[in-house]
Amino acid sequence: MTPWNLLALAPLPEDLVRGLLAPLGERVRVTVPARRDRDALLEALAEAELVLGDWSAQLALDAEAVKAAPRLAFVQQPSVGVDGHDLAALAAAGVPLANTAGVSAVAVAEWCLAAALALKRKLVEADAAVRAGEWPQQALGPSELSGSKVGVVGYGPIGRECARLFEAFGCEVAFWTRTPRDLPGYAPLERVVAESDVLVVVIALSEETRELIDPRLMKAGSLLVNAARGGVVGQSSLLEALSGGLGGAALDVFETEPLSADDPLLSARNVLLSPHVAGVTGQATGRLIRAVVGNLTAVAEGLEPVDVVNGADLVVTRKFGGSPSA
Repeated sequence: MTPWNLLALAPLPEDLVRGLLAPLGERVRVTVPARRDRDALLEALAEAELVLGDWSAQLALDAEAVKAAPRLAFVQQPSVGVDGHDLAALAAAGVPLANTAGVSAVAVAEWCLAAALALKRKLVEADAAVRAGEWPQQALGPSELSGSKVGVVGYGPIGRECARLFEAFGCEVAFWTRTPRDLPGYAPLERVVAESDVLVVVIALSEETRELIDPRLMKAGSLLVNAARGGVVGQSSLLEALSGGLGGAALDVFETEPLSADDPLLSARNVLLSPHVAGVTGQATGRLIRAVVGNLTAVAEGLEPVDVVNGADLVVTRKFGGSPSA
């Protein structure tokens, strides 16, 4: 069997990438770009048959990059999000793109629950006050999460796990997703946004969902928890809502990452900030590695990949050099 040419774009040291892909053995020949810039990407794509994507989206495969990869047969994105990749261009070229659906569901859902509890119980403010020599036992005004109406926007693996955890804390959970569901708790988006005490956003970013959530439409005193992508919630409308009636926000994602030193979110009131780390746990990383290696192994052995998200044919064949088993 002729090894597949696998181009690894993940932003990791080359020796670490090779170590993580070692279980693939002689099925693949691993290469990395000479540099982490667009010219090096386009050059490396000329011989690539398989691509392990870049979760930072710096080296995403847009339409131009797809044209520069005549031998490309399969893309494995090592994340749930597929930001930056031109899914339609890949599908038109007959190239399936798979993500790692579900690997971070528990981690992200736990972060959402923890963030909501932190906002409700005023944990950050309490810590800061005690460190400053204060003792605001009566002034903080925390509230209980139990009994809250929680809205979940997005109902994939993360959204379902969020619903389970919040229900376990005694919350009344409603949800909305782009595909209507005949399930208890499904409600129109406008109602979920307007009626929730805590709105949890875990839906994928696309042109359809960009600035989907307008926090100015949330009820006074409610809380926003965003672990989706910064672009799903318009930052200008969020800042306006925070200076108005919104009770607070917990943000793990931002329109620009990392935040600039003068970003107004840094000085906004009652905002919990997190460096896009909701899904980063040792357990989730282990599941991600197993999913990536498992899918690449399947493709290299002529089997169908799982979790293909761009609608392309699941049968992966080489553009040159015959079938995967040739």
